[in-house]
Amino acid sequence: MSEFPRKGDGSGGMLAAFRIRSFRFQWPADLLTSWAFEMEMLIIGWYVLVITDSAFLLSAITALQFGGTLLAPMFGVFADRVNRRTMLIALRASYAVLAGIVMTLGLFGEVTPWELFTIAAIAGLIRPSDLVVRNTLIADTVPAHQLRNAMGLSRTTMDSARIFGALLGAGLLSTLGIGVAYGGVVAFYVGSILLALGIVARHATPPAKQPWTELKLGFAYMRDNRVIVGIMSLAFLVNFTAFPLSHGLLPVVAKDVYHVDENGLAQLLASYAVGALLGSIITAVALRTPRPGRTVALNILIWYGLLIVLGFTTSWWAGAVVLILVGAAQSFGMITMSVLLLTTTQPEYRGRVQGVRMLAVYGLPIGLLIGGALIEWVGISFTFTLYGIVGIVATVGILIKWPQLLTGR
Repeated sequence: MSEFPRKGDGSGGMLAAFRIRSFRFQWPADLLTSWAFEMEMLIIGWYVLVITDSAFLLSAITALQFGGTLLAPMFGVFADRVNRRTMLIALRASYAVLAGIVMTLGLFGEVTPWELFTIAAIAGLIRPSDLVVRNTLIADTVPAHQLRNAMGLSRTTMDSARIFGALLGAGLLSTLGIGVAYGGVVAFYVGSILLALGIVARHATPPAKQPWTELKLGFAYMRDNRVIVGIMSLAFLVNFTAFPLSHGLLPVVAKDVYHVDENGLAQLLASYAVGALLGSIITAVALRTPRPGRTVALNILIWYGLLIVLGFTTSWWAGAVVLILVGAAQSFGMITMSVLLLTTTQPEYRGRVQGVRMLAVYGLPIGLLIGGALIEWVGISFTFTLYGIVGIVATVGILIKWPQLLTGR
């Protein structure tokens, strides 16, 4: 059964997790990395869309950045076998090197879409595993009764990135060009590495079995836990049908429906992030529920309903308001899902379970490619409506198939 704190649990208020030294270093390190991720997503997506004028190529390059989700389960095995701080630093050093290549190309020559496709494909092999390592590090260092607070605060790093990272990336791209914009990305990655040196990681347990054997044991453990199976199913669903609309395909809505430039797109992303940030803060401070599975399901259904509405908005202001609500619903649902998964999982399996959880993100590139093709074929409104209806029906089906998700046991 999942462990969620109630009143009087001694969780210590809004900033309780910051009393833990390791978290005080990890939070700003994750913040800088999240800002860099968001800057890259906006810069690359807008650059390719303007140069090629193709919604499908936009969805394709965004999808490439999630290609490594297929490798995430094995990264999860390694996260259960090695020092997780060292693994986190190594991952972020590789991001810095790849961003440095784009920065150099931008400063000393013209960047072509195909060069960006190549860099995005390489980065996409390793980037999805960052969340695996950061979540397991938090679960290692934060007591269980403060985990909801820590995960809510951790989520603010990604939500704030969609505000400030997106605005900064758009501003640098529009005024100084892609080379200088990527210089900012590199600086954030380097700062994240320096801060990560202060994280305290648990000592790795000497492996008793071969990696593939450990991975199979992890899958067997998850298969026998119906709550985890239900969570994984919902995670794949929202990555396939919800996240593509508010993440990868939003530039098409900004350009073709609202007729705004990259700064207008950044402001739309910031609107979404404002709602998500408010949701993260409320979750960290005030949201307490004895039935977290119900909170997850309700907010996912609300999320899909709002995405259908978004598909029919024709003004920038209306879209911004709907995106604030979308962000809040997404935060309430996804943070609660993360905490439920971590508290349901035994500590020795956390790396592998988080790795397989990232495998669910593979639904995102699939959903992006299908969504990009559908928009070019039948339009934005139909695509958003279709994804929303499929999401609602499938969510209800998952709850019927695995009702244990609603009770947490």
